Amino acid sequence: MSFEVRVAERQGARLLIQFSGVSGGGKTYSALQLAYGLAGGDASKVIGIDTENRRMSLNANILPNGGKFRIIDFFAPFSPDRYIEAIDAACKAGAEVIVIDSVSHEWESEGGCEWIANQSRFPDWRTAKAKHKRFMTHLLQSPAHIIACTRAREKVDFTDPKNPVKLGIQPIAEKNFSFEATVSLMMHDQGARQDVLKCPADLQAILGRGRGYITADDGFALREWVDGGSQVDPEVEKARGMLQNVTEQGMTALQAAWQGLPSAMRKKISKDGRCPDDLKSSAQAFDEMKRGGEGGGESLEKLNNRVMGDENGSAISNGG
Repeated sequence: MSFEVRVAERQGARLLIQFSGVSGGGKTYSALQLAYGLAGGDASKVIGIDTENRRMSLNANILPNGGKFRIIDFFAPFSPDRYIEAIDAACKAGAEVIVIDSVSHEWESEGGCEWIANQSRFPDWRTAKAKHKRFMTHLLQSPAHIIACTRAREKVDFTDPKNPVKLGIQPIAEKNFSFEATVSLMMHDQGARQDVLKCPADLQAILGRGRGYITADDGFALREWVDGGSQVDPEVEKARGMLQNVTEQGMTALQAAWQGLPSAMRKKISKDGRCPDDLKSSAQAFDEMKRGGEGGGESLEKLNNRVMGDENGSAISNGG
């Protein structure tokens, strides 16, 4: 079987948090403060992905105790694929919390989804949305917590041109982004006030107050909530999360990533030292999608032979 049925248990939670707001709304400052606490007060484990022409660097000295976070300067084109590359680079550099400022570029700036859709004579939203969904999957499966800042502006519904309807201030992002996030807040008054777009009941006291600045203490409280679930090895979770994101590249890439892990880590992920069946099944499904569903796929027994590591890290292959 490629799917495992298990008892529900909160463990190894990785959060996707969205802070939206107009310019000066306090989203970047609040995101960095929250990230610092969520990283346990270790600023070096916070990495920012800055799409705002190095504006995040203006906040270099705002963290408690003089903590210094790290930054990836991200310039156009702002394609979903390049966002994925930046996230992977941050994870490989040891990020526990990634602050993306901003995600709005992925949707409507040069190289973003709207730009991709309008490159042909007839709008190609099928391609653009497929790339966006891949980006969202990468966010949700990231081995690091992600705080995504999005710009916001007043939106108007012109479905009936004679009777336009004001929708209020809305995030500049794909319409379902806020619902995909664990928590989504609209920031006001330089961060002193928030409209709660989405917040689970367990986190209402931390991020659902609606009043007061979001601080590093809130980040520490959020980390305590995450750690309150079943304890997991963060290095194992990080390695498994990276493998999960590799599955979209297919079996060959998964095989290389699995064999690239130290033998001790492979045995921590899987007691028998074999690549987990759910990862192999996912990679196989991606390969079949790329082939148009032809061929019927391989059995998990064959996959075990093709994607398996022994104690020395070598691959075991039965005829290709």
